[in-house]
Amino acid sequence: MRDFFWLLALAFLIFGFILFIGGSGRASDQGSDLMEQKPKGYPVAYFAGGCFWCVESEFRSLEGVVYTRAGYMGGHLDNPKYEDTHDSKSGHAEAVEVTFDPAKTSYETLLTYFMTKAHDPTQFNRQGPDVGTQYRSALFPVDEAQKETAEAVIKKLEAEHVYNKPIVTTIEPLATFWEAESYHQQYYEKYEEKNGRPHINDWLARQRR
Repeated sequence: MRDFFWLLALAFLIFGFILFIGGSGRASDQGSDLMEQKPKGYPVAYFAGGCFWCVESEFRSLEGVVYTRAGYMGGHLDNPKYEDTHDSKSGHAEAVEVTFDPAKTSYETLLTYFMTKAHDPTQFNRQGPDVGTQYRSALFPVDEAQKETAEAVIKKLEAEHVYNKPIVTTIEPLATFWEAESYHQQYYEKYEEKNGRPHINDWLARQRR
């Protein structure tokens, strides 16, 4: 009987690997509201939570999100490059600018998703194997309303004991958003177009959504 269960588990692993190699079903993993150019007149929100490839991909799966950009926020160096953010050289966090349609979603909805699904807000200056201040969990509210919402959502999650460890997400002053290099933008989508299959991190995230 034990051998049967091992064989069954192996079969599931092989089946999952075949699906991974064979394709991704991308249409179901991207929101239908995405635009190729950033539209005018829509609100924005800024989130930092580890590698911006992952965070950007998470938000691009949501309805109501119309545009995203990966970039750097919260440091002391003007126009930082990717290499400047490592080893706390510039103090920036890898961040994502999310432009959204308030008729279809809200800052609170996006923030709750970010805090409960898109990353782990209990990891200090890291996210999984990525370690450093550039991978810190941080919010950059654009106004007092977003700041109050951020404080309320964090307080609510702590009161509900959603995590068994303290939330370490910082709420930082709004700073200049420096757009990251072009190869960082929509990285997972570019990877899939080039290789014909999703990046393993993206594929694993899709299984969770």
